[in-house]
Amino acid sequence: MKKSIIIIGAGVAGLSAGCYGQMNGYNTQIFEMHTLPGGVCTTWKRKGYKIDGCIHWLTGIKPETDFYQIWEELGVLPNSNIIEHEEYARIEGKDGKVFIVYSDIDRLEQHMKELAPEDKDLIEDFCNGIRKMMDFHIPWEKAADLFGPLDVIKLMKSMIPFGGIFRKWGNKTIQDVAQRFKNPFMREAFPYIFNLENPPEFPILAVMKTFAWMNQKTIGYPIGGSLELARVIEQRYLSLGGKINYKSRVVKILVENNKAVGVRLADGSEHRANIVVSAADGRTTIFDMLDGKYINKKVRGYYEKLGLFAPLIYIGLGVNHPYEEIPSTVTGINFPFDKPIKIGERERNHLSVQFYTFDPTLAPEGKTFVRVHFPSDYDYWEKLKKDSKLYKAEKEKIAQKVIAQLDARFPGFAADVEMHDVATPMTWVRYTGNWRGSFEGWIETPKTMRMRMSQMLPGLSNFYMAGQWVQPGGSIPAVAVSGRNAVQIICKKDKKEFMTSKPAK
Repeated sequence: MKKSIIIIGAGVAGLSAGCYGQMNGYNTQIFEMHTLPGGVCTTWKRKGYKIDGCIHWLTGIKPETDFYQIWEELGVLPNSNIIEHEEYARIEGKDGKVFIVYSDIDRLEQHMKELAPEDKDLIEDFCNGIRKMMDFHIPWEKAADLFGPLDVIKLMKSMIPFGGIFRKWGNKTIQDVAQRFKNPFMREAFPYIFNLENPPEFPILAVMKTFAWMNQKTIGYPIGGSLELARVIEQRYLSLGGKINYKSRVVKILVENNKAVGVRLADGSEHRANIVVSAADGRTTIFDMLDGKYINKKVRGYYEKLGLFAPLIYIGLGVNHPYEEIPSTVTGINFPFDKPIKIGERERNHLSVQFYTFDPTLAPEGKTFVRVHFPSDYDYWEKLKKDSKLYKAEKEKIAQKVIAQLDARFPGFAADVEMHDVATPMTWVRYTGNWRGSFEGWIETPKTMRMRMSQMLPGLSNFYMAGQWVQPGGSIPAVAVSGRNAVQIICKKDKKEFMTSKPAK
């Protein structure tokens, strides 16, 4: 008789776990609190426009590159229509200078030297680091929980050729590198190279690896955006025989004799299985669904000490203009204000805006979906949400201030805006349950980027976790891999060979 697995959450991690569970002969079903798949990887509709809430790029779009195999197995590739951008971002200065972050490394290096010839040596070091990272393979194929001594030795040997770059850049952040520029404009612009506002401790090696992928043309944007990607994986899961229960919020994980045996839903119904995988919010899983009974000092420390990706204010705009003259980029155009203004709870002096001219599915013909987002403070919005009138008024005020700044940068913009929508950190909490509204979980730092978290909890058997809370750095590939890893671990425990398959062409 086949063993059964209950999976909590139909985000990318949960769908991935479901797919691999089905591939390996388990009877799986997913319980999802919302009416749609995807979790954070989603899109919503407003007045004829689609607001994409997640994907900037998808890593692993070319054969023989990191993560391509998992996208094949989940049915995403090679069937999706992928756009490859020649530019990652544009960062503008007040004096009219523009730092164009080209996808091609040679072109990026030449451009940076033209902007800052006095920083020739630093620029060459940075770009050579990117070139070196093109040969670095992220070891994703085997779950960290299954690593034995031989796996560790093999991993350490594979790292030897990269010892120099790790020693040189391993403890450096974006801000560290920015401060080394002699050129004032580059010193100011460089921190925004990765579309992060004042990134606290984001590791430069993670930036280099991303830019290495871009140069290799293994990063692209799937036309249709986030929800379409989730729908593709959902269909792959259903085609494998899986079952999804929407509008089914799990409130408790049932445990007997320190073994997970099922779940209880908000409606009071209970559902039993041999194994439970939670791809839901990590804190809710551990401290609410399991009442905090299965933790140790290490697990508690994650939730008390590790930093989070800041929650977002996310403004979607529908604009009655094609904006064909706007260059296509991965993350958008970052531009400064004439003077700082208060938007939301803090003073801001710039915005990053993305014109989705490259995805015609998000807007009616001849029109454009435009997105602006920036980090915000969760406590500010949690308090404001208690008064619905104040909360709604503040969202409207933010929308109008952002539109005014965009109109100043792109004259005539405001008159063409026919839709605006503002999502706050509380939107993420309501829609996905993400702790403190963090859209990507633990933020990556030089200290945490090599951290490996167990997908199991101490003292609890037949239970596994997947998603953005089991690995610092988040990202769609990482959560997809975590679902795959969970099933690998289950197969190992059941003494079964882990099997994968690809959809029939």
